Amino acid sequence: MKSFLSWTVLTVLFLAGLSATLAPGPVLGDLEGTQKTAATIGAAVLSLVAGVTLFRREPLKSFLGSPPVLWFLFLFNLAVAAIAPFAIGGAKGIGMAIGMGVVSLGAGAGLLQTRGKRRTERA
Repeated sequence: MKSFLSWTVLTVLFLAGLSATLAPGPVLGDLEGTQKTAATIGAAVLSLVAGVTLFRREPLKSFLGSPPVLWFLFLFNLAVAAIAPFAIGGAKGIGMAIGMGVVSLGAGAGLLQTRGKRRTERA
């Protein structure tokens, strides 16, 4: 029961933070200027912390660490990182390319780790 309750709380915090980050106007109300920026950044941090905590638990941890999922994350994010500067001009496209490139590198590092584990298991 405790595990289900903590999973539920983490999921709600993750979704609330994500929705407040993506659509701050409807979620956070009539905030303006600096208050809106601070609330959006706070919501992004909340969703990041709750998401990382949530995804480190089973069964999501083993699902996200499986080779097919890592290959998808690596290739998809690499493709988006390559296309983003051309599809979305300016600083937003460059920022998106950098962010997606970092995610792609993380998935690639995960692939190398699973490959190394498989080699040591065979020996």
